[in-house]
Amino acid sequence: MSHMLEAFNSLAAGPIPDYTPTVPETLKTPTGKVLGWTAGIGLAMAVLGGLSGWACVAIGHNSERGGLAARGKQAIVWSLVSGMGIGVTSGLVMAFYNMTQG
Repeated sequence: MSHMLEAFNSLAAGPIPDYTPTVPETLKTPTGKVLGWTAGIGLAMAVLGGLSGWACVAIGHNSERGGLAARGKQAIVWSLVSGMGIGVTSGLVMAFYNMTQG
């Protein structure tokens, strides 16, 4: 039990000690800003899509509109898929960038 408490205490202190994330110098150009804004806006839209999907599910179930609830469930799934797609794409861009540096 004490090991679990030590693990929780270390996570509360910070999961990654002494790490400061930074963007490589070449990505701090206007192109990097455009890519950053695009990814941020895309993730924000994915979150808004998920929230509106949950609202449609709640309204559809409470008002006996099964079609609205079904569309809300599809919106939740597609917002998760789009968020994962943005994450995978940004990981691929960073992987290709790191390959060109070595």
